[in-house]
Amino acid sequence: MDKKTNPTRQSLWSKMMNPKYIMVYATVGIFLLMYLFGTIAFGSKGFNTLRTMTTLFVDNAYLGISAVGMTFVLITGGIDLSVAAVASLTGMFIAYGTTEMGLSPWICIAFSLFVGVGLGLLMGWVIHYLNVPPFITTLTGMFLARGVCSLISAKSITIQNSVIDELAGWKIYFMHMQDGKWVKIKPIAYINFSIILFIVVLLVGMYLLQRTRFGRNVYAIGGNEQSAKLMGLPVGRTKVLVYGLNGLCSVLSGIAYTLYVKSGWNLSLQGGELDVITCAVIGGTLLTGGVGYMVGTFFGVMLKSIIPALITFQGDLLSWWGKIATGLLLLLFICIQKIVVNSSNKQSDKRGQKKLSGLKQ
Repeated sequence: MDKKTNPTRQSLWSKMMNPKYIMVYATVGIFLLMYLFGTIAFGSKGFNTLRTMTTLFVDNAYLGISAVGMTFVLITGGIDLSVAAVASLTGMFIAYGTTEMGLSPWICIAFSLFVGVGLGLLMGWVIHYLNVPPFITTLTGMFLARGVCSLISAKSITIQNSVIDELAGWKIYFMHMQDGKWVKIKPIAYINFSIILFIVVLLVGMYLLQRTRFGRNVYAIGGNEQSAKLMGLPVGRTKVLVYGLNGLCSVLSGIAYTLYVKSGWNLSLQGGELDVITCAVIGGTLLTGGVGYMVGTFFGVMLKSIIPALITFQGDLLSWWGKIATGLLLLLFICIQKIVVNSSNKQSDKRGQKKLSGLKQ
């Protein structure tokens, strides 16, 4: 019996210890350690309450939505620098359309989706069929979106619309039973529309990446694009759709951010594309492509979010320490990626040498 069960256990262990998962384990482990540190150091101040955890989601839902789309792009071996600009442009469309032109916010959102997805598809087409590097193409898209934002208005526009107010104010409070009645827990904690949107986008992204042919094609292109072409996979169509999907996530991120601040500004979310990329990379997505998981991206967003929370609870540190800590964390994960990739390559070379020696014998 032992001989029969041992191979199964060994196979399960080898799957769990696959180098592709090491970075996800590292992300989850570091997040848990930082949360444990916060609980020990600031538990008396309420760090370990449900309110603190839900606040992390409320404050960073827009970042997580965009990180889902960026994960797809990075897995293909590309990059998209236009995500924050497209999100900002979405906010400007909604703010100017509703407040200055008196349009329905649904019309503004529909137009934003058309522009964002269309720009993403166009950039994907240029990258693949015109062979323009993703960095240059998406940098152009970023400048284009920022330029249109400034053309719409150089000043911040406060949104005054009942539909936006209702969406921004919609909340589901956490309750508990007290004296036979349901009352809000203290301190008050809730989830809002942006959190629901983030969870839905995350689950859809997870399904597309792990359970569909489209997801398998994404991994194949990131692993080796030439091999994917030789296998007859629709490389061009997949890459165009990936950038279109990222454009969709950018617009949804812009909607979530607009509900968060209830205004539009041409300079909002400047540098946000780097935050989005950081979340995906910290979550274990390889910059060289071929490896990445939505679970890792989720914990990457949470890990990046918990750093400013710790600084806030500390009370006497400048916010710039959050940038420094995030930079060090990003450097750590890039080093981990390099070590894992080199280790994986060495293992592949050893397996190849064993096969060759077996064929010679």
